Amino acid sequence: MADAPQVTTASGIEVHDKPAVHSSLSDVSREKYTLDGIDDGEAGDDIYSQANPARPGFTKSDQKDMWRMGRVQEFKRNYRPLSALSFATVLTAVWEYLLMANTQGLIDGGLAGLFWAYVWNFIGFSFVVLSLAEMASMAPISGGQYQWVSEFAPPRFQKFLSYVTGWMSTLSWQAGNASGSFLTGTIVQALLVVNYPDYTPQAWQGTLFVFAMVLILFLVNIWGAPLWALIQNGLMVLHILFFLVVIIVLWVMAPHQSAKAVFTGFSNEGGWNSMGLSLMVGQITAIYSLLGSDATAHIAEEVRDAGRYVPISIFWSYVANGIMAIIFLITYLFSIDSVDNALADPTGYPFIYVFRTAMSDQGVTALTIIVLIIVIAANISWNASTARQTFAFARDNGLPFSRWISHVNASKELPVNSIILTCTITCLLSLINIGSSTAFNAIISVQVVSIMLTYCISMCCVLYRRIAHPELLPKARWSLGRFGVPVNSIGIVYVTFIFFWSFWPNTIPVTLQNFNWSVVLFVGTLIIALIMYVFQGRHVYNGPVAIIRAARVE
Repeated sequence: MADAPQVTTASGIEVHDKPAVHSSLSDVSREKYTLDGIDDGEAGDDIYSQANPARPGFTKSDQKDMWRMGRVQEFKRNYRPLSALSFATVLTAVWEYLLMANTQGLIDGGLAGLFWAYVWNFIGFSFVVLSLAEMASMAPISGGQYQWVSEFAPPRFQKFLSYVTGWMSTLSWQAGNASGSFLTGTIVQALLVVNYPDYTPQAWQGTLFVFAMVLILFLVNIWGAPLWALIQNGLMVLHILFFLVVIIVLWVMAPHQSAKAVFTGFSNEGGWNSMGLSLMVGQITAIYSLLGSDATAHIAEEVRDAGRYVPISIFWSYVANGIMAIIFLITYLFSIDSVDNALADPTGYPFIYVFRTAMSDQGVTALTIIVLIIVIAANISWNASTARQTFAFARDNGLPFSRWISHVNASKELPVNSIILTCTITCLLSLINIGSSTAFNAIISVQVVSIMLTYCISMCCVLYRRIAHPELLPKARWSLGRFGVPVNSIGIVYVTFIFFWSFWPNTIPVTLQNFNWSVVLFVGTLIIALIMYVFQGRHVYNGPVAIIRAARVE
């Protein structure tokens, strides 16, 4: 199909007068779904409805949003408002991740350091979440950050910034997907240590357990996708019930520290020159547990009335999980009778040491399994969001082999190839575990730095648009209003601060064993993205803004 003529709006956004709808449909289907010559307004909506056969939960607002962004509805909208909120709540699973991945926070900061790091990061990250929720309301589409950058960036930087943001977002979501599977796989291995004292865990065996977890994600996300949307509410109930079970067990059965030790007992096991420096390095635990709030944005094309309920899901899941997590964290920290003993536990997981001080090995196994159930469920949802984000970027020709990655299976109405690719990348990243005992730290660090970069770029772009051309911001049904400028500004300062600290190693002196390899993964991916842009991307990638039909002032 020939490129449509471009028109430059008052904001400098280049748009097609006749949008070329990018999808994985056949050439014949693309001609069928091209909306040439259609005027905006109700007539356009009616013809758009004819070009896009009705799907479950497809509302008038969804039609208008997809029409404005020049997209064909290719997925079923299986997620209703409550299930979308449940999806976001279970996926982020803040208290569960805080329980399972707190080693670095205990090493660099101790009991009090872990608590206060969580508090200030919860407050700081809330400004990012507010910004993401508003942008998700303006453009409720699977692309997320790179879509928003494309729409809001200064015209001459739109293509390049959107392209880099897409690559960094893909890297972050893929790394996050790998970190979740890494956790669950190696915790299963840790349970073998608990139940079979003579068992000596090997790194390659842990990697095989990760592969087993990936197989579960693959099967559920391809053959169980319709059912998965239906059981989200039940999973959220389990998420809350298991939270109550864990904290009640720890309240009643675990030994307890003093309040002074929990709230003022800082420690520096990482060898840093000062306690302040140690706290900055150790806050990666709190940051990691809070990530994932934008997950619902990446399944926006499967959410009913997405422009309203995606931002609601993003914000309220963050608030609910944040409150649950702080209650859990206080309980957990009071239950650690010795930080040194917890860090030295043969399983490698401090929480298992805490469980063992409260109950028998059988009880430890049972309590760990119920937590694993929710984390595996979170991993399945994370895999789904990751695949959608990767699919969306490929749909805009942002990745190598984009046509294959962005293919949508006609019978399942799912991006099956993107799911396969996502699972393959997780398996490849898990191989790092065989050569380095600090593989998990590297994976979560690269997840944090890459996602923080995408947040920073997208918030900078919407702040620019808000200040320079406020009349051209898309209408948001969930808006920050007059608080937009300060909220975006504080969010930018926060993510820049976190970006800097996320590259640091866990301990010093730095060796090959404890080096934070995230810098290698991050810089390597960034270099590949820049090379791809020079030789391919700038020729084939136009960014989502190129197919937006028109920028209208409501």
